[in-house]
Amino acid sequence: MNSDHISRRLLLKRAGALGLFAAMERLVPVYALMSAANTGAQTPLSGDAIDLIISEQLFRVDGRIGTAMTINGTIPGPVIRLKEGQQATLRVTNRLEESTSIHWHGLLLSPEMDGVPGVSFAGIEPGITFTYQFPIRQSGTYWFHSHSGGQELMGMYAPMIIDPQEPEPFRYERDYVVVLSDWSFDSPETLLSNLKKLGGYYNFQKRATREFLTDVGRMGFWPALQNYLSWDQMRMDPTDFADVTGYAFTYLMNGRSPAGNWTGLFRPGERVRLRFIDAAAMTFYDVRIPGLTMTVVQTDGQNVQPVVVDEFRMGPAETYDVIVEPAEDRPYTIFAETMDRSGYARGTLATRAGLSAEIPERRPRPLRTMEDMGMKMEGMDMQGMDMPGMKPHAHGGGMTMPGMAPSGEMPSVKPSDDTPTMEHGQHGSGMEKMPDRHEMPAMGAGDPRRSKIPGAEPVKHSPDDHGPGNQTVAEYSRNRLGEPGRGLEDSERRVLLYTDLKSLAPYSDQREPEREIELHLTGHMNRYMWSFDGKKYSEAREPIRFRYGERLRWTFVNDTMMEHPLHLHGMWMHLENGAGEYLPRKHTVIVKPAERLSVAITADAPGRWAFHCHLLLHMEAGMFRVVEVTGDERESPR
Repeated sequence: MNSDHISRRLLLKRAGALGLFAAMERLVPVYALMSAANTGAQTPLSGDAIDLIISEQLFRVDGRIGTAMTINGTIPGPVIRLKEGQQATLRVTNRLEESTSIHWHGLLLSPEMDGVPGVSFAGIEPGITFTYQFPIRQSGTYWFHSHSGGQELMGMYAPMIIDPQEPEPFRYERDYVVVLSDWSFDSPETLLSNLKKLGGYYNFQKRATREFLTDVGRMGFWPALQNYLSWDQMRMDPTDFADVTGYAFTYLMNGRSPAGNWTGLFRPGERVRLRFIDAAAMTFYDVRIPGLTMTVVQTDGQNVQPVVVDEFRMGPAETYDVIVEPAEDRPYTIFAETMDRSGYARGTLATRAGLSAEIPERRPRPLRTMEDMGMKMEGMDMQGMDMPGMKPHAHGGGMTMPGMAPSGEMPSVKPSDDTPTMEHGQHGSGMEKMPDRHEMPAMGAGDPRRSKIPGAEPVKHSPDDHGPGNQTVAEYSRNRLGEPGRGLEDSERRVLLYTDLKSLAPYSDQREPEREIELHLTGHMNRYMWSFDGKKYSEAREPIRFRYGERLRWTFVNDTMMEHPLHLHGMWMHLENGAGEYLPRKHTVIVKPAERLSVAITADAPGRWAFHCHLLLHMEAGMFRVVEVTGDERESPR
């Protein structure tokens, strides 16, 4: 759960292994290497007892070979398909030289079966077979992965499909799992070490001289200079959207690189169900299929009222099930572009193997704005702005940015005709002018749903900056559920919003929350420290306590300039998005910069549970806590 789990011993071991594999690649053809991993197949494992073997193998991506940790020899691991109501038995054998684990992401089970070492489970030592046994109490699309060190990033993840007891409320003829992930030939230890040295180590998309000159021509020299110097004074970068970018990552779809082109087959007119799983360690994806609309029918395994969209953003650990109806006898590209625009994963839907559709034009990378820093934009005095206005830990009304547009936006940059595509080491030219986001797309100021969402109006923070572990504190935080996310504001496509999500049926516990817990998401990018309330996991001696059976509101306040996918083990979070009795149930929620987001929780699972950011390196750097549910056990209300 912190950087101590990625040890110096492992760093040396894996660095040596990478060197050995590189030498083997020069001497021996890959087909002669007997332990080479394959990409995952759609053929599921099922039955009352399933055996899983964890081992270290070679993995070949675009002609290069690296070391991987696999489940049953494939990346992703095999699809496990179970039935709601059955008793699952999963025997996991560890053939690694280090301890391992499997966490069944989003499943409701007992703490000792949840698979988080150091919380309620000891881990699986080398040579040991551990048997997970638990009843299946739900249905939908889920996944499982290692919860030990950096093993998840090295290939230990796989999908899990649970078929419902009752017929599903939607129809389809084809069913595919689409696992999105990220792969690096650098070890997790190397990635974390580099980020500790320099938070922007992998960011090769910083603003360039040409972009500054474009700003000068549009804004004038002095406002443009003040703009750039203000960000520099804050020691922050408006292009900071991903800690690890396409410079170090290859983005995979079902274990295949874009060149590998995973393909799913269909007949024209069929309804095809695509089960998207973001199993990436560090990557947010914007998913679309040019030429097709997508009907979202599930999120995080839970049925929702169908929503027709052209694109959706998903963070690590989230799942979205969509149905598409390709009518033409032609290929369609499944395109998953990274949020920072440094790369993409892609596959194809086609009527026969070997076909490929056009890759969509790449979009320029986005820019952070002062809104992402917690500025209150309404009613700002745009005169007399000067350099000292915005500083780390500033809380006064002077948190302003010179050269802002009257709407309070960060100055935008229009790409020129010779804007290069975003390849490794190149710099984009920025993005088009942002619209005013204060009237949220699906929920304007007059919409009655706003009054039902905690934090819908800006909340001014107290002077407490949560200590040296926090680089900045947003002056104001507010709910941003009605925003598609930075980089999608100007999209002509219909983008899924969190406010679009409504459960298919009213959730069972309609009690008003008895109390509220507020938790701040904190970090220091320059030192690469991540935490809650300014404390790393190693510094937080007491767990977060829930009372068994209570209904509570948990409010997350993001003081950082990055999106965080927060995952609670063992219990559902009902996203308070204004849907009344139909709040969607999620196991993972994305919290945007300077956002105040609330979830309602029924504390129905006694024991100790993990809670953390699902960006793997954020968790390893300290963004992890234990939630302890205490009290008399009684009939579970879930």
